[in-house]
Amino acid sequence: MTDLLHTLPDFPIKFYTHLIPSLERKLITTTDLLTLEPLEIARRAQLPLLDVKRFTRHVLARLQSQLGLLNADELLRDNEAHSDAVCAPSLSHNGSAIVAKWSLIATLDPIFDSALSGGIPTGYITEVTGESGAGKTQFLLSLLITAQLPSPHGLSRPTVYISTEHPLPTPRLTQILRTHPHLSFLPPLQKPSLSRIFSIQTPDLESQDHILAYQVPVLLARHKAGLIIIDSIAANYRAERSSTSSGAALGLRTSQLLKLGHQLRSLAREHDCAVVVSNQVADRFAPTSPPPPQPRQTPSSPPPHSLSSSPHGSSQGIQSLDAAIMPPPPPSNTQPHRSPSAYPPLTLDHQQNFFTGWSSGPPSHLHREQTTSHSASQQSIQNQNLKNPALGLVWTNQIACRIALVKERNLGVGGELSSSTEDGERVWKRYMKIVFASWGPSTGAMRKGVEFEIWGGGVRSLGTKSEGEEE
Repeated sequence: MTDLLHTLPDFPIKFYTHLIPSLERKLITTTDLLTLEPLEIARRAQLPLLDVKRFTRHVLARLQSQLGLLNADELLRDNEAHSDAVCAPSLSHNGSAIVAKWSLIATLDPIFDSALSGGIPTGYITEVTGESGAGKTQFLLSLLITAQLPSPHGLSRPTVYISTEHPLPTPRLTQILRTHPHLSFLPPLQKPSLSRIFSIQTPDLESQDHILAYQVPVLLARHKAGLIIIDSIAANYRAERSSTSSGAALGLRTSQLLKLGHQLRSLAREHDCAVVVSNQVADRFAPTSPPPPQPRQTPSSPPPHSLSSSPHGSSQGIQSLDAAIMPPPPPSNTQPHRSPSAYPPLTLDHQQNFFTGWSSGPPSHLHREQTTSHSASQQSIQNQNLKNPALGLVWTNQIACRIALVKERNLGVGGELSSSTEDGERVWKRYMKIVFASWGPSTGAMRKGVEFEIWGGGVRSLGTKSEGEEE
């Protein structure tokens, strides 16, 4: 490109300093810029096609100006257009534009909204997971209503409910609208309505794929719905793929989950809506104790097998040497507990404590403090209630946030299980914890999260509690 300054001495080359060296190495001249296709030049010089097109158009405009084909005003506009295009940021949206478009769906509970960093945002896939009876559907029904509220509580837009198991429970929605204090006293024009909830039922995986690929995009485009709820995301996959465990079947399910995640993310971004799905869980069995520690031998001491094979060694000497090398065994009445840090960091046993929502135990310093029978019984119940969200790690990588609803049996006096509701005491305790979220902090693997209850107006929080605290 050394001939460019000879041909156009006043050409603003400062805008294209990132292109000139590559063009010079490939011996591309000004004549080549005017005669060859931009795609061929981009391939030869290994440069972005759009930058090459912009450079070529600018050179052509300068030559036309010298030949009198462009007047001064047109040349000035051309220079301003090229300088703006070069100096403009490469991202389609900057930070201010993203913050200005940030829309949230509140839960109408200040503690819930604080844990969620304001609520459920649009443009993301959020998962609500938990065992049966934990309150997943109750949480989703509340979002169906609050998304219709005006800002800052909602989006003032209709909602979509896609069910894979049971139809939409309209009597429960009516009860929430009538019971919740924030909803029951709203003016008629601002009050959510069941007529603004579009309900779709997908009995099998084939119909689910067809609805998500064709019907839902049309519905979002016509009615500007702001929330899509799928309850639940794993039901159809479990029903059709649980009986086959071959490599080909698992590979097919992996590709289907990747396609599903791409479809939902595309819908969330293109239509600026929130996608919230519920997920089922499966039992996880944790080991009760770590493997025994391996003995460490000094370089000067012979290995144990050589001593035992020697005909001159006495058994007493071998036992005394083993006692010096091996650490003393733990007492028979105690069982060492394996905390998450006891596993190697790269193993699934260690990492699943941070993305499933169910941790295999508290840290070691908290475990040492739990010496009472009440705490020991509570820890035993917790270890027997470990869960893993369905669809595995492949689906976990498709979502932006996981909310775990944990259900624990209420412990009575002395650590005994409470089997009745005497004096109004609840049999089950429920906790909501943010396992991970791309827009806010998580609750933490070793904390229970926000305790809540299910009532006539939906779900409401009762407080927070750490696992190391007294009940």
